[in-house]
Amino acid sequence: MHIIVAADKNWGIGRNNELLVRISEDMKNFRRMTEGNVVVMGRKTLESFPGGKPLPNRVNIVLTRQQDYDGKGAVVVHSEEELREELKKYETEIFIIGGESIYRMMLPYCEDAYVTRLDYAYEADTWMPDLDREEGWALAEKGEEQTCFDLIYHFTVYRNSARKKF
Repeated sequence: MHIIVAADKNWGIGRNNELLVRISEDMKNFRRMTEGNVVVMGRKTLESFPGGKPLPNRVNIVLTRQQDYDGKGAVVVHSEEELREELKKYETEIFIIGGESIYRMMLPYCEDAYVTRLDYAYEADTWMPDLDREEGWALAEKGEEQTCFDLIYHFTVYRNSARKKF
């Protein structure tokens, strides 16, 4: 299992149920990595997509406590146990795509995290756990400096040496 996220200097990932910034190359990277695979998200993340619809060309799994939630074509589960059972059905790669509570829940079980690190501190209300301080996590790769207008960012990969079996 993998995490994929864009995070600012303070590990902020969103504000008012929206991304902090939209970077074309980051979106292309996200699409390239997740298409044909499974994406796991919370209800608010699904609702942040255009029309609140699942991402095309992927199996979308939404974890929510709302028992009667309409995932508009996404697989809907209501507990971590139900999520575990659902994920056993898939042989493809699994990407955790947010939000904050889903990242925190799944972090111990992920082998790596693909993090687009933004060299700016935004005003955020949602955060990713700080992988520079999380036990077992370490920066494994840091790509070349990229720019989008005046924003500097890097594609990075963090690895989890203390991964738990899911």
